[in-house]
Amino acid sequence: MLHTITNWIRPFFRKDKESYLCFHKILGFYPGDIRIYEQALLHKSSSVKSDKGRLVNNERLEFLGDAILDAVVADIVYNKFEGKREGFLTNTRSKIVQRETLNKLAVEIGLDKLIKSSTRSSSHNSYMCGNAFEALIGAIYLDKGYEVCKHFMEERIIDRYLNLDKIARKEVNFKSKLIEWSQKNKFTVSFELIEQFQDHSSNPVFQTEVLIEGISGGTGIGYSKKESQQNAAQMALKKIKSDTEFMAGIQNKAESKITEVSTIIDIEDITSTENK
Repeated sequence: MLHTITNWIRPFFRKDKESYLCFHKILGFYPGDIRIYEQALLHKSSSVKSDKGRLVNNERLEFLGDAILDAVVADIVYNKFEGKREGFLTNTRSKIVQRETLNKLAVEIGLDKLIKSSTRSSSHNSYMCGNAFEALIGAIYLDKGYEVCKHFMEERIIDRYLNLDKIARKEVNFKSKLIEWSQKNKFTVSFELIEQFQDHSSNPVFQTEVLIEGISGGTGIGYSKKESQQNAAQMALKKIKSDTEFMAGIQNKAESKITEVSTIIDIEDITSTENK
C-alpha cells in the first residue's frame, strides 16, 4: 500500500512532472520509465543520437507495438465474439488495427499534439499518428507488460472510442484500397487463384495470391474467392507500409517496364523513318 502511494506521489516532485501528468492523462497510470514513452513520440524526422552514437526514434517501438497490438486486439476480439469463424475474427481485428482507425484514435487521446516531428503529417507522412500509437503500445509493453497493454486497450480505448459490434458489421474493401493505391502510383496489380481445397468440415476454401508488378504481395485464404482476395489485398497493403525492400522491388520492376516500352517505341520510330 505504501509502495503504491509513493509511486503515485513521486511524479509531483520531479522536474519533468508535466510530462508524467500528461502521460497519466492518456494512459491512466504513471510511466515507470518515461524515456520509453518519450521515444514513442519521437518521429524519425526528429531523431536524436544516443550516447553510443545511434539514431533514436520511434521506429523500433512501432515495430514492437504493431505485433503486440495485433495480439492484444486478437485476444479481445476472440473473447468478445465467441463461436465466430477465423475469417470474421481476422477481419474484425483488421478493422481495429488498420491505419485509419489508429490515426483517429491517436487524435482522440491527444497523442497527435505530443509527437515530436520536423515534418508535417498531412503532406509527408499521413500515418504519423497511427505509427506513434503503435509505438506507444510498444512502450507500454516494455514498461508494464502484456496485461497492462490489454487493459489499456480495453478500458482506455475500446470502451471509450470503439463499438466492436458496429465495427464487426462494417465492410472494409481492402481490394479496392489496393487497386486505388496502384492506380495512383501507376503499378499493375493482379489476383491469382493458386489453390482450392476443403476444410475439415468439407467446406470449400480458396487461396489467392496478389501480384504487384509481378511480385508477390502476399496470399489470402477464405471461404469464397472474394474473401481470399480481400485477405490477400490486406496483407499486401501491410507489406507496402512496412517492407521497404518489397517497395524497392516493385518500383524497379515498374521502371524497367517503362524503359522497355520506351526502347520499343524508339525502335519503331527508327524503323518507320528508314522505311520512309
